[in-house]
Order: sequence, then structure tokens, then C-alpha cells
Amino acid sequence: MTTKDKVIQAVQNLPDDASFEDAMERLLFLVKIERGLQQADAGQTFSQAQVKERMSKWLK
Repeated sequence: MTTKDKVIQAVQNLPDDASFEDAMERLLFLVKIERGLQQADAGQTFSQAQVKERMSKWLK
């Protein structure tokens, strides 16, 4: 599926009363998911232990 197809499908799946802001938020959400999947495929992820270590300063 092309990017254009994904955008069209995302817009078509919005409710009829959706605003431009709703559409933009949905598209941004989908971009972030796509980017995350690409990073995971490239091995650019953190282990659970690494996440806990990075988050430890906020979890105290």
C-alpha cells in the first residue's frame, strides 16, 4: 500500500463530523507508528532493562 493509499484510507475511516485537526492528529499518529516499525525492523530498539534504566530517574 502506498503512502497516498494509506492517507486516503485514514481519511475515509474518520467519522463524518471529523475536523481538520482530527485528520491531522490521525495522520501524525500513523506516521509515528510507521516510523516506529521501521526503527524496530532496523534493530533500533531498547530492551526492557534499558528502558527501566533510562526511566529510573523519573520513577523515584
